[in-house]
Amino acid sequence: MKKSHLFLALLIMLIWGCNYSVIKLGLDTLDPFMLTALRFLLCAIPLIFFLKRPKGHMSACILYGVIFGIGLWGVVNLGIFLGISPGLASLLLQISAILTVLWGVIFLNESFTRIKYLGMVFILTGLLIIIFSTPGKTSLLSIGLILFGAFSWSLCNLIIKKNKPENLLSFMTWSSLFSALPLFILTYLVKGSTPFLHLAHDLTAQAVFSIFFQAYITTIFGYGAWSFLLKKYPVSQVAPLSLLIPIFGFLSAYWLFHETLSPIKIISVLIILLGLGIFLFPIKKLKSIFSILPK
Repeated sequence: MKKSHLFLALLIMLIWGCNYSVIKLGLDTLDPFMLTALRFLLCAIPLIFFLKRPKGHMSACILYGVIFGIGLWGVVNLGIFLGISPGLASLLLQISAILTVLWGVIFLNESFTRIKYLGMVFILTGLLIIIFSTPGKTSLLSIGLILFGAFSWSLCNLIIKKNKPENLLSFMTWSSLFSALPLFILTYLVKGSTPFLHLAHDLTAQAVFSIFFQAYITTIFGYGAWSFLLKKYPVSQVAPLSLLIPIFGFLSAYWLFHETLSPIKIISVLIILLGLGIFLFPIKKLKSIFSILPK
């Protein structure tokens, strides 16, 4: 990978890692579903007037938009609103990698190597440690919401893999329209007219920054650049870099909110990262890494 492209990949991981803390900034004044709806509204408008509609993928685009908007980010925003830390949310969402591979095995006849079972054991072990070391119903509920978000993300990945849209940015932009509209409806069904009537008051400078960062930096720039890298390089060369997302997630949460982890949670985080590393890195790369270690 060229140095400039590696720098771009690292920048994307930094943006996606910081995104969870930026979400928390917006949740200081905005309802979780309203914040998510505004994010996707700005993702869709005005870009849909400049990007052609995805050819032959509109049903997939609509389905993707609903799942990505409500099932993933609406639920994740609610989880952060209910108390889960941005750093922990950024880590647990990466479990979608396991589920994506499993869907590939079930629906796309992809192979599942033995080494991936080992990765799954590490990830599930770390997850169980987090669950049993987390007190309080609200915390467990927020963990459950993030895991549901990971499940939704894996479904979104399956839709992309199955339909293979030529222009991922166009696909994302048009699907955002079908994310925003149901989210506005859901906001009204859950909270009534209050979030709409108070919107002008709730749109503080911090909230506006959060919305614009999520819409244009995280989604439009992030997914556009990620699409470019996936077309340029093999998935096996690009995907493992996603391990940096939770690292940047924890660092940004520490910087903005002084988020700290107990020793047992640090151990569980390291176990999950190890499992994700085993899961994402091709076996040949793992062998080459271990071959350079002193014997």
